[in-house]
Amino acid sequence: MNDATEPLDLDLVRIRDRAADAMRELLDIASVPPGGLVVLGASSSEIRGERIGKAGSTEIGEAVIAGIRPVVAEKGVQLAVQGCEHINRALVVERDHARAERLEVVTVVPALRAGGAVCRAAFEAADDPVMVEHVVADAGLDIGDTEVGMHVRFVQIPVRLGTREVGDARVTALRSRPKLVGGERAEYRL
Repeated sequence: MNDATEPLDLDLVRIRDRAADAMRELLDIASVPPGGLVVLGASSSEIRGERIGKAGSTEIGEAVIAGIRPVVAEKGVQLAVQGCEHINRALVVERDHARAERLEVVTVVPALRAGGAVCRAAFEAADDPVMVEHVVADAGLDIGDTEVGMHVRFVQIPVRLGTREVGDARVTALRSRPKLVGGERAEYRL
């Protein structure tokens, strides 16, 4: 059943596949290593062509996560899924990742109207989920202008993907690189 007031007439299989394509493309371009971390932010409202936060859909959230989880598993990459501002952009991660990285765990369970459909779907699909306050990811995928950049390591570099939309939502992406330090006499390659 759809959670928004209007009927859901989007192709959920296409949404799943487009989300998977975008994540696969980002991981390839950004060269996120096995064990690395990618952050996802997605608005089910934007995917269905509505204003962010106004028409959340459990079905769309589940479709996005169903597309992305197998891709990150195949690549051996950890996934963090950002919630909305109503939970201070806390993120879903697996408990073992949070422990290994000594992340600050917070007490909240994402809901459709406080966290968002995609974050909620990620929490429900995770093996042993916890919510954390902040991560420092190697790359980020943003579906629907959710602003994941705050969770991507500095220095951030925009990535132009071939997959430009999921549903009606714009797709943007970031990768990171180490800072260049020094000055005009510094060398950056051996």
